[in-house]
Amino acid sequence: MKTANFYEKEPKFTTSHSGKGIVRDVVLFNENDFQTNLRFFRYMVLPSGSSIGFHKHGDNEEIYVILDGNGIMKVNDDEIEVKPGDVIVNQPFDSHGLVNNSEGDLKILVFEVTK
Repeated sequence: MKTANFYEKEPKFTTSHSGKGIVRDVVLFNENDFQTNLRFFRYMVLPSGSSIGFHKHGDNEEIYVILDGNGIMKVNDDEIEVKPGDVIVNQPFDSHGLVNNSEGDLKILVFEVTK
């Protein structure tokens, strides 16, 4: 059994896909931890005004789970407001990005699977 706690793992403070500001990125599991095509599972915190830059994926799917806070998610040409409980699927070859346009932190889980 493999377990991880995103409050206890060491975060990396970095930009994400050339987005604005510094985000907290906690890699809970990477591709070496899985026996399937899951590539990673991570917890991220985007402070107010920060973002995951708009970027394009190849033949993988990425799922964003909004845990806390609010923001704007852009997928291709569509923009939606996201809130806690929202789950967004970024399909293969889509472009997407996420902006925290709220006053508080935006906390998310992100995982990706490849074909």
